[in-house]
Amino acid sequence: MFNGIKNIWKGNKQNGKKEFCSAIIVAAGRGTRMNSEKNKQFLNIIHKPVLAYTLEAFEDCSAVNEIILVTRQEDILLCKEIIDDFELTKISKIVTGGKERQDSVYKGLKEVNEATTIVAVHDGARPLIHPEDIEATIQAASKYGSAAVGVPVKDTIKLVDNENNIVNTLDRSKLWAVQTPQTFRIEILKKAYDHAMENHIEATDDCMLVEQMGYKIKMIEGSYENIKITTPEDILLAEAIIEGREIVEEADL
Repeated sequence: MFNGIKNIWKGNKQNGKKEFCSAIIVAAGRGTRMNSEKNKQFLNIIHKPVLAYTLEAFEDCSAVNEIILVTRQEDILLCKEIIDDFELTKISKIVTGGKERQDSVYKGLKEVNEATTIVAVHDGARPLIHPEDIEATIQAASKYGSAAVGVPVKDTIKLVDNENNIVNTLDRSKLWAVQTPQTFRIEILKKAYDHAMENHIEATDDCMLVEQMGYKIKMIEGSYENIKITTPEDILLAEAIIEGREIVEEADL
């Protein structure tokens, strides 16, 4: 475990109340589809590791007070190198992850600051998240209790049976592709995770666990650039997105 945070809690004012937001960054996956001996979080996009981009986005979001980084035991030293090399100050702890993503989030949840009121959970392999989108979910979670960033689907979605025959065409106007961060009031997320662990419930994301408890989750429209690095092709796409951003930034100077 790593305790490196130096900044004191000042809190974020949302709706007249002070909020303390802890971000849990999950970087404990093996990334088998990447066909690389190295964990995908530490592969380079142009000039720095995937995880460095992710951590910098949360570092640059003023509404985030601390970052809990969850990773594999064998990757802790690499994480510390990134923290030092990029002078990241909000990482308060590095926690060893569990067998599945859900286990890793649960372990991170146990390590948040005692002052925490809002928790934002994000995949370490989503390096292109905009700080303003992170803040938007924090503000929404403060107001509504739960929020997630996502984008409307572009394709027509078909429901198929076990033999791959089309059963139904879903209403695209109501379909969104959910991303991360997924952000919640801490008491809601803790309650959902405690219930899941006690009842051996498995889910592919945090929203599913919260949905099962009967809570509504506000969807916040984010960016199609917020891709998850899963295959080698995703690295190439991320490089193109970053190069495009740099061109825009230079044009604005």
